[in-house]
Amino acid sequence: MLGGALDYDGGAFRVALDLAYQDVRVDSLRPKVTLLANAIPDVPDADANYAQDYTFTELTDIFGTLTVEYDIAPDVLVYAKAGARRWDEEGIYGGIQVSDIMFTSGTTGKPKGVLTSHHQAVATFGNWAQRVDLREGDVYLIVNPFFHTFGYKAGWVAALVQGATIVPQQTFDVPQTVRLIEEHGVSFIPGPPTIYQSLLQELAVGKPHDFSTLRVAVTGAAPVAPELVRRMRSELGMRGVVNGYGMTECGAISMTCKDDNAETIANTCGCPLPGLEVRCIDEEGRELPPGEAGEFVVRGHSVMQGYLDDPEATAETIDAEGWLHTGDIGILDERGYLKITDRKKDMFICGGFNVYPAEVERSLAEHPAISACAVVGIADERLGEVSKAFVVLRKDAADDVDVASIVAWARKAMANYKVPREVELVEDLPRNAAGKVVKAELRS
Repeated sequence: MLGGALDYDGGAFRVALDLAYQDVRVDSLRPKVTLLANAIPDVPDADANYAQDYTFTELTDIFGTLTVEYDIAPDVLVYAKAGARRWDEEGIYGGIQVSDIMFTSGTTGKPKGVLTSHHQAVATFGNWAQRVDLREGDVYLIVNPFFHTFGYKAGWVAALVQGATIVPQQTFDVPQTVRLIEEHGVSFIPGPPTIYQSLLQELAVGKPHDFSTLRVAVTGAAPVAPELVRRMRSELGMRGVVNGYGMTECGAISMTCKDDNAETIANTCGCPLPGLEVRCIDEEGRELPPGEAGEFVVRGHSVMQGYLDDPEATAETIDAEGWLHTGDIGILDERGYLKITDRKKDMFICGGFNVYPAEVERSLAEHPAISACAVVGIADERLGEVSKAFVVLRKDAADDVDVASIVAWARKAMANYKVPREVELVEDLPRNAAGKVVKAELRS
């Protein structure tokens, strides 16, 4: 990440790469310099001639004054001063030069390299920071992967633009997270709902903890129950809880607002960020009225320049009028708030009815004993396909919670065609390094 920061003045651009992606060869990217963190053990496909370790003790004149105390064990702290440089349309920070290449997560196919500009990085996530109320002086725990938009751009870039102190955490670990919160006075934590559920669990077992500095939570990447939002506010003291929607090809697209109620935060992804247009269209490309489900398309300054060395995929994703076709299905309500129903490719048909797994997952997330879940369609001789749910129970779930009771609860909570015909209790869900559930593994 620190090497990436140098790119803004150095004329280079950065590739944020999860080296666990076996489909991406490092040498295919033709790097001039490869920076590897000291803590990375085995790097697949990385030529040893590329790799050097760099230690940065002081970086200046990037987004103002930046001082780094760099020591992978135990902590790394980064302090930034906001406002010394602001992007503008003519300057490099507002320009169309390529800033970085981010790879898609590969959950729907082979990872693709996304070309993004300085303008997208700084303008979009400057707006994001304003919407989520990230302030100068906040202490920001970045636990999302640095190769992922959530960790890199909504993490490092947003914090540098706003002048927040960064406390990086390499991977989420509950005891270490608790220690970092208490020792550094963390006020701002984005991440999936699991993080906040884990912190609530720490309080539930009666351990004395000081979470008094916590102020803002930015969640997403998984269904969020309204009750979890309420508990985050009342028990963790996080008055600012927001939810949002984004993708590698467009960065951040929409966010709720800090004063939205728990139901809005749990059931929508908020309204578009400034400078973005969002439409909901049918299969013929016609714009749909509020409340009707269709595919979201996005246009504006945050849309990518294209896919690396793949003009065909670029043309399939961005149409002639500049609309990025997200592949996400949902509705726009009367307020202009987005509600994601599911990925186009995940939808299946049960007895003639469209079933969107994300809707079923959102309903199951309301069950008081369920910590996490994922739903896929499986073959059924009579109905074509039916729902199968993989469920992770909370550690404090009652002993009488079993498959039968979960199915019985679901029959009362959702339409019959959505109710899972099979439920499998699992210890955990398969996830990629960005924290997304890998449903291909569940289907197999």
